[in-house]
Amino acid sequence: MEFVTLNTGAKMPLEGFGVFQVPDPKECEDSVYSAIKVGYRLIDTAQAYMNEEAVGKAVARAIADGLTTREELFITTKVWVSNMKNEDTAYESIKVSLAKLGLDYVDLILLHQPMGDYFAAYRGAVKAYKEGLVKAVGVSNFYPAILANLCENVDVIPAVNQVELHPFFAQEEALKVMKEYGVAPQAWGPFAEGKHGIFTDPELTAIGQKYGKTAAQVVLRWNVQRGVSVLPKSVHVDRMEQNFDIWDFTLTDDDMAVISAKDKGHSEIVDHSSAEFVKFINGLKV
Repeated sequence: MEFVTLNTGAKMPLEGFGVFQVPDPKECEDSVYSAIKVGYRLIDTAQAYMNEEAVGKAVARAIADGLTTREELFITTKVWVSNMKNEDTAYESIKVSLAKLGLDYVDLILLHQPMGDYFAAYRGAVKAYKEGLVKAVGVSNFYPAILANLCENVDVIPAVNQVELHPFFAQEEALKVMKEYGVAPQAWGPFAEGKHGIFTDPELTAIGQKYGKTAAQVVLRWNVQRGVSVLPKSVHVDRMEQNFDIWDFTLTDDDMAVISAKDKGHSEIVDHSSAEFVKFINGLKV
């Protein structure tokens, strides 16, 4: 495993395990436990995923069984928009998340979307940071102009910005802005949610064959070589193991260029600039 050093000085694994769209408590608990057993140490959940309790149970189980220690784990959760009305609602929601997770602290708290009163919510997250309830504060889905505006107006610069990052939406400009402010990039949807035939793409497959790797392993490696932390997700142990097996090869500059050339310059998963999307997100309560 390789790590990125955050602007807090903490080290965050460059690969973690995501639990988006795993709402079933038993399936989520077993999946997280299996992921920890495979070797994952970064676990990413959110208030809106409705599975913080299951993640907490898996973490407690793994620690009790001697698979890991709390200190070895890096746990992330996210404040949902309905809890971003003001500083107090954000702060209190973080305490609720900790209770659901059964933890004294999380390693990273993110604002899930740049909606609601996100400046006030950010102050609530910083309050939790200063009290030791969270070890780092970050954001998610904050695209360049929004991230720059936040960074220009806060005292605590976000440690992480989790956004959509994969070969078909490479976001080089966003990465430049993050680097300028010292914000570590993290990829949700590193497999493009399976779009574009990513798992069978001829060029990705051909690159993988040179190293005895799959197209999926190639795209994960491409991102981590860009300094991007990746969050693949799967409830199948064999896929977890395959996704984790990316640390014994290095893509060449030519490989990286071929992969980066696939960039379409826009998302085909979600349009964050859509008024309908904003209304939909604001209508979801947790």
